[in-house]
Amino acid sequence: EEAMRDFSLMPSLRGFEAEPSIRLDVQESDQGYQVKADIPGAKKEDIQVSIEGNQVIIRAQTAEEKEEKQEGKLVRRERYVGEQYRSFSLPQEIDDQAAEARYENGVLSLMLPKRAGGASKALAIK
Repeated sequence: EEAMRDFSLMPSLRGFEAEPSIRLDVQESDQGYQVKADIPGAKKEDIQVSIEGNQVIIRAQTAEEKEEKQEGKLVRRERYVGEQYRSFSLPQEIDDQAAEARYENGVLSLMLPKRAGGASKALAIK
């Protein structure tokens, strides 16, 4: 019954776009990781990046306003304000003191060097 009720609401939701999400590209080298995150519509001052060990957290406040007019009259105005959030773990800890971030044209670029001496260690089983 619940599935059918939710399904019946779908036609009324056509035309509304889903909330944007942060898309990532991650490349690894011997020295570290290069991350590119698509965050369209965000302002540089509304983006936060935090690093804890090997975990990276990206938060961004976004706002968008669309207006549709017909024959010079306002027909529809929509606003979206929200927060995007993305968290991921890397295979090795990051040197957060040497990490760098840059935001340009809707793309956040992170240079995340690996922490020295943070190589994984295999344990001997006794």
